[in-house]
Amino acid sequence: MRAPISVIIPTLNATPKLRETMLSLMEGLDAGLVRELILTDGGSTDGVEKMADFVGAELVIGAPGRGAQLKRGAEAAQGDWLLFLHADTWMPEGWAEATVQHLAKSYDRALVYRLSFRDAQGAGPKMTAGWANLRTKLFDLPYGDQALLISRELYDEIGGFAELPLMEDVDIARRLKGRIALSPLRVQTDPSRYQTSGWWRQGGRNLWRLLRYRCGAAPERLARGYRP
Repeated sequence: MRAPISVIIPTLNATPKLRETMLSLMEGLDAGLVRELILTDGGSTDGVEKMADFVGAELVIGAPGRGAQLKRGAEAAQGDWLLFLHADTWMPEGWAEATVQHLAKSYDRALVYRLSFRDAQGAGPKMTAGWANLRTKLFDLPYGDQALLISRELYDEIGGFAELPLMEDVDIARRLKGRIALSPLRVQTDPSRYQTSGWWRQGGRNLWRLLRYRCGAAPERLARGYRP
């Protein structure tokens, strides 16, 4: 029986962070859950080809834009389940066992994880993660850095990722509303963007961007103010 999960990671000059991301996947590989790893790249210049070759990952290359990259990765995937994971997000200990339980009981629901920040202390990261987890629980609105495990059947049913340069995670979450399970386990994500901009300032920007999107602002316009 083939392993069920294709892991799909969008990359854009993220190779230095990939090692730890891949290490966090090892328990799933050891448990026979991971069928393949797909790096879907948007034009990196940091040696992602060598990294893909070294770890035996399939490399899909195309134009940058996270929505388009995720879509291309899903199109290349062969698994019955798809795990979308950001290059700077690390899976939690115990995720393999939790995944086995989800696959057995909740084929019609997608699974996302609670959020935490790696090596970040204080009120800023605690409040930011707390809001993300509350937002997911109350409004079925996780962001991409919370990972997304979804069956191929459900992914195709809702139309998959749209080719959006930003808000692709919000877009797919809206189409999954009512069919999202929130794991008690917490992924860890890189806090660098928040630490650079300031926790409250970056959190405010994210909320303002979300409100603008929900009010009809074009993702292309929002993306111009997001990318470094």
